[in-house]
Amino acid sequence: MMKVYGADICIDCRNLKHIMKTRGLELDYCNITADTQTLREFLAIRDHNEAFNECKVRGGIGIPCFVDGDRVTLDIDEAFSWIGQPPVREDEIVERWRN
Repeated sequence: MMKVYGADICIDCRNLKHIMKTRGLELDYCNITADTQTLREFLAIRDHNEAFNECKVRGGIGIPCFVDGDRVTLDIDEAFSWIGQPPVREDEIVERWRN
């Protein structure tokens, strides 16, 4: 089962959780703010995986982070393709960033 690291304080993670619910997806969602062990797991991946390089340069956290075996991505559509899901549709996004 694909593992997803995220946090409920993150708008992208909340949108992901909504999509998971409406599509009936079972993913192993790990809230990095729930306990230090989960945070440590996430940081071990983030500190050593090149998928985070651009994110770190921008000062981002890198969530949601999708892990499936040795594959790691921050791209929801790429992660969904691994499990045979179509890309996210515009109408599935329930929260928008405000400028």
